[in-house]
Amino acid sequence: MKKIIFIICVILFLTSTNSFSKTIIGNVRVIDGDTININNNKIRLHGIDAPETKQTCKLDSVDWFCGKQSTEELKKIINDQSVECTVSDIDIYNRYVAICLVNELNLNQWMVKNGWAIAYRYYSTDYIIEEKYARDNKIGIWKSEFLKPYQYRKNNKN
Repeated sequence: MKKIIFIICVILFLTSTNSFSKTIIGNVRVIDGDTININNNKIRLHGIDAPETKQTCKLDSVDWFCGKQSTEELKKIINDQSVECTVSDIDIYNRYVAICLVNELNLNQWMVKNGWAIAYRYYSTDYIIEEKYARDNKIGIWKSEFLKPYQYRKNNKN
């Protein structure tokens, strides 16, 4: 009997995870290079990790605010247009995790390919090719020295 209950619990767990799907469409408020807000829905862009807002990178031995630049680049590409996000999960901070498009342009992919975010390998391998392109061409943050955003967060916990 215990074995049957265990099997049922495992089946329920497996069928309940990763079955989340929702589409959110609307005008965006950009929070940072990998987080947006649509109609009070906080959305984390899937598979990418952008520099933190206060994070700096070193370019020619000079600090520059690469985190702010990443945020500005996301704002520019969205350009007050409506964004469509396909949600696949909810993260530990209760944010939706999604792939977001503006006029069929994948924002997650664009941010990595243009060097304003890295492929967040801890959660996904989706944008490794785009990261290699940005790194090889020294564009965005790849033209500078920087801590990977997750390392920056770890080093700056309060």
